[in-house]
Amino acid sequence: MGISSSLNAGVAGLAVNAVKLATISDNIANSQTIGYKRADAQFADLVLQQQSGAYSAGGVRAFTFRDAGAQGALITTASSTDISISGRGLLPVTDAAGVASPAADRELLLTSTGSFFTDEFGQLRTQSGLFLLGWPTDSTGSVGSPARDSGSGLEPVRINLNQFSASPTTQVRLGLNLPASDTVAGAPGDPYVLPIEYFDNLGRRQTLSLTFTPTVPATGASNQWAVSIIDLAGSPTTPIGAFDVTFDDTPATGGSVGAVTASGGASYDPATGRVTVTTASGPLEIDIGSPGGGSALTQLSATFAPLAVTKDGAPIGNLSTIEIDEGGVLTAVFDTGFRRPLYQIPVADVPNYRGLNAVGNQAFAVSQDSGDIFLWDAGDGPVGETIGFALSESTTDIAAELTDLIQTQRAYSSNAKIIQTVDEMLQETTNIIR
Repeated sequence: MGISSSLNAGVAGLAVNAVKLATISDNIANSQTIGYKRADAQFADLVLQQQSGAYSAGGVRAFTFRDAGAQGALITTASSTDISISGRGLLPVTDAAGVASPAADRELLLTSTGSFFTDEFGQLRTQSGLFLLGWPTDSTGSVGSPARDSGSGLEPVRINLNQFSASPTTQVRLGLNLPASDTVAGAPGDPYVLPIEYFDNLGRRQTLSLTFTPTVPATGASNQWAVSIIDLAGSPTTPIGAFDVTFDDTPATGGSVGAVTASGGASYDPATGRVTVTTASGPLEIDIGSPGGGSALTQLSATFAPLAVTKDGAPIGNLSTIEIDEGGVLTAVFDTGFRRPLYQIPVADVPNYRGLNAVGNQAFAVSQDSGDIFLWDAGDGPVGETIGFALSESTTDIAAELTDLIQTQRAYSSNAKIIQTVDEMLQETTNIIR
């Protein structure tokens, strides 16, 4: 009977508008929740097979989802470990149970943003209990070839193991000038001694002593120097290497390195322009320049001038702060200025963001409806870059929600009116019997 189906349709209308009201209430309540993704309800009609001469109302049903792919506005903060994504993608996280579980059993969750801080165990987590995951890097910042279709290679980010750090010196650039007048006939031939500080593999300060001795010819100019290298961390009298350098005096490249002959444990690569010696803590390269062009080591008509002697490496330093760059590389910054990459934070992507299951605390879990996960490097492929000092605001638009609230209220009242009308019609039918 059509009148009964009208009653059922009115009841269904009340139910779905109650669902819509619930999503609106949730959105308004979380309008200031960082990283919140608004909930929504969409209605679909129920169509029954109709018989000739009659019509039965099928009613309506509601489908709810969270728009996990929506982008909230970014706000700046004062914390370098407040992390957001400028575009598509989600950050991999886990809960407290996942931190204590093996990688194969760890639940992989996803969130769009997080105000992370270091807890008492040195792990980066949010106040709501989400722990940041990443791929650990080696000293060069490489993560190798981790699995990208699962979280099996991800580890909870832990930084207290790197409270102190040092970087050994592996390269010295010998930017100095040797006096051209010292290699002409009649020059005194006095040597020049240049101490160069370097850092060993324990962060200790050590010294290389380089002695530059000019070759004085009987006539003319030799343009030649003999260089002896002593590592004071080892024997203070025995050189660890030596090289003879002849400078070019042609008009085009005059004063630059012409030819180099290494000896006594040292080697020279003309392609890179580097002399390699072995110190007490390992190999060390000294950049003097390649033949036939501009070089760090020169012989010009000027004084002995070590003005641009530089080196890499750093002494022992205390961890100062943690930063993340646009590529997702989490770097420890020490008070000596030394920077060490610790983890690379990937950005997760799924085919259907609306298919993700909301699990609370602005986190989502992969489902069959969302499709399989893929972990991209930040800023690569379809995903956005990672941004420190930033959080993503709620995607709730208060004006839009209040407009939906008015419409839902009117729709609910209209469906209630249907029930009231059906009740009155049934009452009239009952009155016929009297």
